[in-house]
Amino acid sequence: MQHVKIGSIVIDCNEFDKMLAFWQEMLHYVPKRPPKDGWVILRDPSGMNPNVSLNQIPKKVKGRIRLHLDLYTDDQEGEVKRLLKTGATLYPREYKPDEDFKILVDPEGNHFCVVQIPKGMSLEQSRQD
Repeated sequence: MQHVKIGSIVIDCNEFDKMLAFWQEMLHYVPKRPPKDGWVILRDPSGMNPNVSLNQIPKKVKGRIRLHLDLYTDDQEGEVKRLLKTGATLYPREYKPDEDFKILVDPEGNHFCVVQIPKGMSLEQSRQD
């Protein structure tokens, strides 16, 4: 059984509204939920492709990679442990109890998130709902 799937490709941005209009028009994706606090998940209406998410960041950062993967899983704790054993490290930050993600770093310093999907939801459903 597959426990991890690319759920979203996340793009950091400064001009949220401009980027939202651009990516919606380019991909013909629709918001999974209404945008909130500089964050939106855009989904493919056909369900065939990963989501594209926009994350507004407060300042422009030169030289920073502004894309990362969100890996959806139904077993976040188990997957984080597995990925740590394969060479990932946990990004050092204080995690809030209601956060559904953990930030990890691959062996070359690239960040990615492991996102816990809601209990009872399949990985396929999590991309669409």
